[in-house]
Amino acid sequence: MTPVVTVFGRKAQAAAVLLFASLWAGCDGTREDFIGARVKDSCGAAWPVCDRVAGCILGSESYSEGRFPGRQQLIVQLKEASTVKVSFFLEDVTAAGRETVVQFHEEGCRARIRRATEGRAVLDVMERQGAFTEEAELTGVGDHLIEFESDMQARYIIKVDVTPLRNR
Repeated sequence: MTPVVTVFGRKAQAAAVLLFASLWAGCDGTREDFIGARVKDSCGAAWPVCDRVAGCILGSESYSEGRFPGRQQLIVQLKEASTVKVSFFLEDVTAAGRETVVQFHEEGCRARIRRATEGRAVLDVMERQGAFTEEAELTGVGDHLIEFESDMQARYIIKVDVTPLRNR
């Protein structure tokens, strides 16, 4: 077998290394990797849930975007008891803020699970894992309100994944 060094010239080797390096860097937790084949929902609607109004219904085929600081509400529809995972991809972060909170409500808001994370910890998780996630087990069937808020300064992409508890 002929070594690669004798087959390609130095300039071709350098170009190949640069191409490989740029492709490798593009595979490290990018926005496109996070979104995948999902479709953007602008969350500009008005869906009633509990005694509030949410902007959209997110599921495994959709995502939304927004900006922190701020507060947002969305709906997740469950057909059976499931683990609901809310994931954020953060961009253009200029301040970590003090706290990011995600609240998961059972159908009809009969119960609530609150997850709060310190501002810098959110960014640490994002740097290590490529996304910040919170999850909760919800047992009711129907529409579930998900509320989230943060005082950090950043743009975010949010998606929701649902895994039935019977599949664990």
